[in-house]
Amino acid sequence: MLVVRAITANDLDALYVMATQVGSGMTTLKPDMKMMGDRLAIAVASFAETIPPEKRDYMFVMEDTDNGRIAGVCAIKGAVGLTEPFYNYRIGTLVHSSRELDVFTRMDTLYLSNDLTGSTELCSLFLAPDYRTGNNGKLLSKSRFLFIAQFPHLFTEKLIAEMRGYQEESGRSPFYEGLGRHFFKMDFDHVDDLTAVGKKSFIAELMPRQPLYVAYLPEDAQEVIGKVHMSTAPARRLLEQEGLYFEGYVDIFDAGPVLQARVSELRAMRESTLAEIGLTTDWDSACAPESAAAEPMLVSNTTLKDFRMILSQSVPVNGAIALPEAEQQLLHCHTGDTVRTLTLNLRKNPHV
Repeated sequence: MLVVRAITANDLDALYVMATQVGSGMTTLKPDMKMMGDRLAIAVASFAETIPPEKRDYMFVMEDTDNGRIAGVCAIKGAVGLTEPFYNYRIGTLVHSSRELDVFTRMDTLYLSNDLTGSTELCSLFLAPDYRTGNNGKLLSKSRFLFIAQFPHLFTEKLIAEMRGYQEESGRSPFYEGLGRHFFKMDFDHVDDLTAVGKKSFIAELMPRQPLYVAYLPEDAQEVIGKVHMSTAPARRLLEQEGLYFEGYVDIFDAGPVLQARVSELRAMRESTLAEIGLTTDWDSACAPESAAAEPMLVSNTTLKDFRMILSQSVPVNGAIALPEAEQQLLHCHTGDTVRTLTLNLRKNPHV
């Protein structure tokens, strides 16, 4: 069975192995043992609440309890850009007109921006290739929303997620080759590695502060602005289902879209409910909506330090949920404990 849980110090080796499978373009998961160790230490301190909320980095792993293997990882950073610069391009428009020549033009532009500084960030989502089946990806990605719904006071009002930008099969980034290389004079992977270890001062030192006209870029670079990596497309769809949207911010290196939302407007904030583990009566079961009977449910405990979440076929009815003993054990819960629940998929009528 699969359980998404708070990461522990014992997961370092498995986390490193997973980072070796990620590839370029995801700066928060690099196969660097020191970087992974430092980040893991922050994650453990985050769940223990021994560091301020804005410095926390909540990391979660998906564990296959049948074999003890770590199958996936994801994370939530409390706030970005407070200790090191956080850059994006903001897509804007400049208008040029001449009455004498009867010419009016609108030009798309890229502005170097720090607008998203201080936002809570969803990041580091990666699922091992052999586990990319069924609802595993949804379970891993959406676990973070249930965590936020349970502990909203730990996060800022704005939530963002940087999506990995488009790359060709060879690993070439058209946007970086058309723009970034002219200023940084190094390969995309080298720049990616520098930002992964926190060396970002070169961005402000080398990138132009003036607006950049998109039309001046090579055509293949223009075409990928706001476009995601092929393997990232499913992750983007899942985030959009939960309430995130594209608002015109992109990554400065590969032009991947930055999705954002208000925490208060997330589906998990509106629709997740608390339920007590116990027996539901025949009358309760009879009153349960038919549509809910076959609907998989995300179910989590309500413990910060030992957060755990599973996918269950049990449905909460009138504030109670009958979880099988095996599922209670996965959640480290017992009869009478409170859990938080949310339908895995969007309901056509959320009021049912």
